[in-house]
Amino acid sequence: MGLSDRFPMITPFQALACPLDGAPLTSAGGAWRCPAGHSFDVAAQGHTHLLPVQQKRSRDPGDSKEMVAARRRFLETGVYAPIAAAVSRAVLDSSAADGPLACLDAGCGEGYYLRRLAIAAEAAGQGLAVLGLDISKWAVLAAAKQERRMGWVVGSNANLPVLSATLDRVLCLFGFPVYPEFSRVLRPGGLLIQVDAGPDHLRELREVIYPVLKPERPLDPTPPPGFALAGQDSVRYSTGLEGAALIADLLLMTPHLFRATAEGRARAAALSALQVTVDVRLSCFRRI
Repeated sequence: MGLSDRFPMITPFQALACPLDGAPLTSAGGAWRCPAGHSFDVAAQGHTHLLPVQQKRSRDPGDSKEMVAARRRFLETGVYAPIAAAVSRAVLDSSAADGPLACLDAGCGEGYYLRRLAIAAEAAGQGLAVLGLDISKWAVLAAAKQERRMGWVVGSNANLPVLSATLDRVLCLFGFPVYPEFSRVLRPGGLLIQVDAGPDHLRELREVIYPVLKPERPLDPTPPPGFALAGQDSVRYSTGLEGAALIADLLLMTPHLFRATAEGRARAAALSALQVTVDVRLSCFRRI
């Protein structure tokens, strides 16, 4: 019997906080409860809603069910596998942990990057205590259905339901960073790993759907408050998209769908193949 048979390599992160009063949550009887009596049921699929009504800006915030399905189909083709590999390296390469690394994906979507990270961690012999969080209930439901070893919660980056200074890694991949919250939940020396679109990311698709491309905003080299720059990298390659369905899925999973005109969307829908540039920036910031 190997070590991974006796001690699971991938486990759910447990240091959750009540989204109403910030107190520690305890798991008992199919629910998470805080000392004040606030209770949050664990769904049959294994995820928990930790997004109170008063913290929502709409009835159904975040990505829709259709957007989540499109993202899952697209990512499962492996088009973004080099991005997932770079993220996994950033999480694991500087690890000197004696035990599992506590890792949050803040805006996890349907869990693709965390699943790829789990594969890389197991290959490296590094344990992980994992939490995936997204404001979209559809994304968290899809993630929980595919991977039961991790913790999954519906929640907001603006009010992370996580106890302070309990995480070694926070991932924010094409998401909405809330640096004060990321700083609060990371231990000193912990890493924030952020992935953002580079200036040429999906340029060919954008040239189809927009009459004119907006000038790119220059990258601000200043680390967020509470952080020091620990490293930067880029992932850039060209890839071919074959089939109208794959191109449609890519458009549906990006903000460009809603920014484009009807004419731009029609031009994209008429495509049967497209060569696109993937260009992303990966930044690592160390919690001071």
